[in-house]
Amino acid sequence: MSNAPIGVFDSGVGGLSILKSIREHLPNENLLYVADSAYAPYGRLPKEILHKRCSHIADFFIKQGAKAMVIACNTATAVMAEWLRSEFDIPIIAMEPAIKPAALATRAGRIGVFATDNTLKSERYQKLLAEYAKDKKVFESSCEGFVELVEEGDLTSLKAFQLVEKYLQPMIDEHVDVLVLGCTHYPFLAPLMRKISSQQVAGNQELHIIHTADAVSLHLTRVLAENNLLNFKDQEYVHYFTSGDAKEAENVMSILMEQPVTIQSVI
Repeated sequence: MSNAPIGVFDSGVGGLSILKSIREHLPNENLLYVADSAYAPYGRLPKEILHKRCSHIADFFIKQGAKAMVIACNTATAVMAEWLRSEFDIPIIAMEPAIKPAALATRAGRIGVFATDNTLKSERYQKLLAEYAKDKKVFESSCEGFVELVEEGDLTSLKAFQLVEKYLQPMIDEHVDVLVLGCTHYPFLAPLMRKISSQQVAGNQELHIIHTADAVSLHLTRVLAENNLLNFKDQEYVHYFTSGDAKEAENVMSILMEQPVTIQSVI
């Protein structure tokens, strides 16, 4: 089983931010990536449809012989992680917004959270706030349009700049000093966030942006080691799949991965 692949999925291309980190931390592992772009963003899906999509993708990974699965999506984690673990007999690594490290990092006691509506409303997220940020001031935004920008590979246009500024400016005005990116799409817009904040926030008030890609990769490494599933042979492949338009996905994923990729279609 050690050379079996690891399945990674997201509502679209945002989970590539997690895939990149996994490749850096675990260069010998074989990987399968599913972008469920036909159903993106998950943050807007009814729970019943989200349940069907997560189940369908997990079944696909099992048929491909996956030894582990990474839910590279905060929304799917918040709503479906425990159910998936109860239904599928492979290690499942999930996401969660980085509330704990944000609470430890903030000096002002003022934390911003960018995440989808489903994540912000989830019981899992509310528990994180109650446990780690009950004495902090937390400002939240679902950032409508961020997922769509990343799905289009639009990371640098004037449209992207203006949309990021629209949601970031209120955080700056509230003197937030730590910003949690609670959606795997959002780290691809972090360079724009840093550019905008650096123009307005000086010196020791610089905005600290946190997401969880490295934490997920390290946790995956520990789980694989504990289950004797680490692959010590040379990496053989990374296979990419999408439920959306494969040609369009190739263009966008190549931009985000900074190298040409080939995409296969899945339903």
